[in-house]
Amino acid sequence: MQWEFVNGYGIRMPLKYTIHGIDVSHHNNRINWQRVSQMQARGVGLQFVFVKATEGASLVDRRFKHNWQEARKAGLKRGAYHFFHPKRDPVKQAQNFIKTVTLKPGDFAPVLDFERNAKGTVPADRLIADIRVWLRLVEDHYGTKPIIYVNRHFYLLYIAGNFDDYPLWIADYSSDHPRHFKAERLYIWQHNEKGSVDGIRGKVDFNVFVCEPDRLNEISL
Repeated sequence: MQWEFVNGYGIRMPLKYTIHGIDVSHHNNRINWQRVSQMQARGVGLQFVFVKATEGASLVDRRFKHNWQEARKAGLKRGAYHFFHPKRDPVKQAQNFIKTVTLKPGDFAPVLDFERNAKGTVPADRLIADIRVWLRLVEDHYGTKPIIYVNRHFYLLYIAGNFDDYPLWIADYSSDHPRHFKAERLYIWQHNEKGSVDGIRGKVDFNVFVCEPDRLNEISL
């Protein structure tokens, strides 16, 4: 793996891959999307962004509308994600996302962000069933399989063997290459959460597309 420190972004980046991007939410405050899209460091620019849309059964990210519109205007490929709450009704959670997010051709498939189940509060069988409900409803609405975002720990606990036919976006900062995953379904790797980007205050999550560039359409509308 070819890793190099890219001074402008303030982190080591896996330059073996050519399509780099970020993900954002209201925690990143107001973003200057033109500056984001125009940034270049060591010849590396950002080409995509995932934007937090919804959380739980009723919450809509307060920066979603602005981020969603402005990212597209700036020429970035965009995707929207839902932060899944294990204790909330999965039907209401799916409806919250569906009524909030309108996807257009070229956008990424919808994303289920699953990273919470404190101390196994919700039993695994119920949690897996609820995730399946959300995925089915969202897939039926948009006509494409959602992407599952998950960390390595939760992937091994809940996703592996249960949702192997869904595209995977893995968060794994612990190694120089994401391992323990179904390689044929792994598309996006979140490799760092402490990057810097022009136009955004504070630290930013960095991602990379780990397949050949022409496979982007496999996880796009």
